[in-house]
Amino acid sequence: MHIGVDYTAAAWQGAGIGRYTRELMRAVVGLDPQVRYTFFYAARGLPPTAPYVAELRALCAAHANVRARPLPISPRQLTILWQRLRLPLYAEWLAGAFDLLHAPDFVLPPTRARTILTVHDLTFMVHPECADAGLRRYLARAVPRSLHRADLVLVDSQATAADLARLLGVQGPKVRLLYPGVDARFRPLPASATEPLRASLGLPANFLLFVGTLEPRKNLVRLLEGFAQAKLPPDLALVIAGRRGWMEQAIFATVARLQLQDRVKFLDFVADAQLPALYNLAQAFVYPSLYEGFGLPVLEALACGTPVLTANSASLPEVAGAAAIFVDPHDPLAIAGGIEQTLREAERLRTIGPEQARRFCWTQAAERLLACYTEVLGA
Repeated sequence: MHIGVDYTAAAWQGAGIGRYTRELMRAVVGLDPQVRYTFFYAARGLPPTAPYVAELRALCAAHANVRARPLPISPRQLTILWQRLRLPLYAEWLAGAFDLLHAPDFVLPPTRARTILTVHDLTFMVHPECADAGLRRYLARAVPRSLHRADLVLVDSQATAADLARLLGVQGPKVRLLYPGVDARFRPLPASATEPLRASLGLPANFLLFVGTLEPRKNLVRLLEGFAQAKLPPDLALVIAGRRGWMEQAIFATVARLQLQDRVKFLDFVADAQLPALYNLAQAFVYPSLYEGFGLPVLEALACGTPVLTANSASLPEVAGAAAIFVDPHDPLAIAGGIEQTLREAERLRTIGPEQARRFCWTQAAERLLACYTEVLGA
């Protein structure tokens, strides 16, 4: 059995689908050495020293059944060829032959192989105002076509499965739930393992934490408004860790409007290796996102024993269970009260968070994925 995986998001993106793909593939390749994997990715413009390419090389060195196939084309060029011009340039012509193609990033490339597609969420339909206009138009065309072609569709949550059924009529045995997991390095850590990061990043002594791309769906404007209204200790800051995405200007304008410049600290993207310590340093993790197909940062914070505030919408209650404080993400006053409650109940939340996180495991996800590969090729 030979599996081809579109690894482009994993090679380029630190967060989101990139991290999901890296974690899942790292877990699945060791389950059965008889299963071969080709991870192909658009490589033009990607430095050879890029961290996720180096990580992939290490994975190939550790597993004889894994090979990497960089393609001499950029992600944008590949998208234009495959999806916008819809050229029948089959993936296996570029990456070599395989029995099954797994596309973990919404859209299937042209292929003659059997196929599995992962759809993480339907933001472009549920919250079109939060999506980049060009990306929204592209996904609105490409995702329904890919869903029609796929032999099996994987979703991260029951919430996304319900959205697929409600909005696109895709349901039944073709759709399979595959929960993501959380890496074992996300756990409560002693101060000796976390304080060096505080010093290197210049973090305040006490802070709330948000981790994610700066874009409208993450609801940072209302988070800032709630933070400004909450009755909090004067030395409690808000640290926002994430790269700029799109339509992020409103976030910085809100900081200025509310005169929060001295209480809000922006970090650029934080490396994967630094995240466990960052979660551990925070007094609470605040993530009132409008919509998530899963919400991996919530799970990581829970695993670290960090008290979590999140939204009572989409998949987030499914992920956090009874281990978080839930708020209406559209109401800044509710967010303010939720922050206060999260801090009041911090000790209880620190205890139950890791218990909830243990329900999600990358090994279990990988085992389920391998079973899906076997099922599709045996059909």
